[in-house]
Amino acid sequence: MPATPEAGPLDIPIPDFPSPRSSECPFAPSPGMRALSGYGPLTRVRSWGDSTPWAVTGHAEQKALLSDPRLSVEFTRPGFPSPVDPAHAGGGGTDLSFVGMDDPEHARLRRMVSGTFTIKRVEAMRPRVREMADDFIDSLLKGPKPADLVQALALPIPSLVISELLGVPYEDHEFFQVNSKTIVSAVATRQERHSAHTNLATYLDDLVGRKLTEPGDDLLSSLCAQIRSGELTRREAAAMGVLLLLGGHETTANMISLGTLLLLRHPEQLALIRDADDPAVIRDAVEELLRYLTIVHLGRRRTALEDIEIAGRTIKAGDGVILLGELANRDPSVFPEPDRLDITRDARRHQAFGAGAHHCVGQPLARMELQVIYPALFRRIPTLRAVGDLDAIPFKYDAVIYGLHELPVTW
Repeated sequence: MPATPEAGPLDIPIPDFPSPRSSECPFAPSPGMRALSGYGPLTRVRSWGDSTPWAVTGHAEQKALLSDPRLSVEFTRPGFPSPVDPAHAGGGGTDLSFVGMDDPEHARLRRMVSGTFTIKRVEAMRPRVREMADDFIDSLLKGPKPADLVQALALPIPSLVISELLGVPYEDHEFFQVNSKTIVSAVATRQERHSAHTNLATYLDDLVGRKLTEPGDDLLSSLCAQIRSGELTRREAAAMGVLLLLGGHETTANMISLGTLLLLRHPEQLALIRDADDPAVIRDAVEELLRYLTIVHLGRRRTALEDIEIAGRTIKAGDGVILLGELANRDPSVFPEPDRLDITRDARRHQAFGAGAHHCVGQPLARMELQVIYPALFRRIPTLRAVGDLDAIPFKYDAVIYGLHELPVTW
């Protein structure tokens, strides 16, 4: 096993993070990232601002740390590993609500929305999502060929789903999609990201204001009830709206397009989904795609509040920690032959949605959408195929949420 400055000679260089993906294997973590696993489940990396946070690559270690309250998600703490300088982050325009808070404030705000994403409530939405999928596939089939599957299907369906859930007018989808894309860009400037946050925060604040006087049957209106009772401020409600609107369509949209392209390159796996009569086959397929792709590809970042002993190492108080889900999800001790796509495997132990108190609150909704959309697409368009070579397809190497900018398809 290679040594690092924490475990061997001091003249061995610390690996850089992040490192670019290979265009020859765009569905896999970058070669530099894969090499980190060779140093053991934890290793130092050299990252933003010449900092040296810990990179966690082991599945067991990552699960333990994601559930450890001694790690903080608050990005303004000294030592937090971030490409954005906390001193210049920009204030309220970059507020993403409880996702950047520790308990008990995190738990207080999260509790106000978590009931909307229970499995029972999400399952009640399944017929409506099936209707949406059929409508957009109908439009795709009536349109010109080739078509961009991102714009025709992958982006609009989750955008419409989260719009209806929140009570956001879908006719504003272009506005929030453009600003969301800037927020998750890895190449946008600090000012561009701040402006995009501000645009969405202002938009959601105005919408909350309208719903305070004219409530509807939606999540934002239920948050307005919390405002009236004094449990929530209007700014907190707007920030929660930004978080849910952003998270509710960006991640799922990228999973739809990236998963579709991956399956088109594995026709035997695609056929199992297309021909399945058992819903369990579809559920297993979605879990394997979530494991294999792991689209959060710059890690989940934390700061240690206290010293933590794990895997023979000591994470000191104030140390930054980057938890790399894409490597945990390819840990061979948990997933045999992890680089092989196998939709029949039991992949439920993956950490694509994180773990612990900060696991993704919307994961039941994302799972349900993917379970509906993949089989609907492949059954309705059995001759679907990508246009052009793999190296001509624009992958999102420039975003913190991995996916495709475009997916040209025909049939």
